[in-house]
Amino acid sequence: MVEPENPLLGINRQCELLDISRSGYYYEPKPITQAGLQLLNRADEIYTKYPFYGARRMACCLQREGYQIGRKKVRSVYETLGLEAIYQKPKLSRSNPEHTKYPYLLDNLEIIQRDQVWSTDITYIRLCGGYIYLMAIIDWFSRYVLDWEISITLEADFCVETLSRVLRGGVCEIFNTDQGTQFTCHDFTNILLQNKIKISMDGKGRCLDNIFVERLWRSVKYECIYIVSLQTVKEAREAIKKYFTFYNYERPHQALKYKTPAEIYFADKK
Repeated sequence: MVEPENPLLGINRQCELLDISRSGYYYEPKPITQAGLQLLNRADEIYTKYPFYGARRMACCLQREGYQIGRKKVRSVYETLGLEAIYQKPKLSRSNPEHTKYPYLLDNLEIIQRDQVWSTDITYIRLCGGYIYLMAIIDWFSRYVLDWEISITLEADFCVETLSRVLRGGVCEIFNTDQGTQFTCHDFTNILLQNKIKISMDGKGRCLDNIFVERLWRSVKYECIYIVSLQTVKEAREAIKKYFTFYNYERPHQALKYKTPAEIYFADKK
């Protein structure tokens, strides 16, 4: 793993080679049993299929499958996964009252071109012996995944780094996020403001404000994560990279009249 005293490679470079964020190097993971991990994974599967399940229904569903679990434990599971029932906005972090919250700008807005609206979110990705988090940035008009990153923690740095990277290739008019601390922190919002991008944030309890990213997560999990057994962070990175290439360039979308996101996003793009 990372060797702090390595004279040839700094900590940043070692983290890069190991596919972990800088914050991940300092992170001390809480131990989790195999039974606990199995519970998290099953709850994630059920939620992905039935995102309107609150703690009561989720507890009932899990109890029918033999899990000894009540509503209080389900709430703890939801907090770990970053989930709430769909009538409340799914989130992977709590908002920070000291961070500026921006209004939702997309109500009744007609999306007519690429780079008009981009949005992002974070989701839980299971591994055989643990889990990681996935963040992606998507263009609303074309559904094209512009960039993505994974992390073993929910620190903001992997979101900030991904945003900085994607903006090197161009900008959008409006950038939409939820009110999680990763997206309301100064490092993240300042990058958008410096690029003269309007910031839009989902309203509290508005599950459909970022619907295209929510649909993306469903596709990622059903078409990639749930059908393979990912052992390591490196395997997860490779699988997700392969899937997003497929998603962008090969997978036809009914909403795009069976064209791919890349065909729409790069149409007439010079």
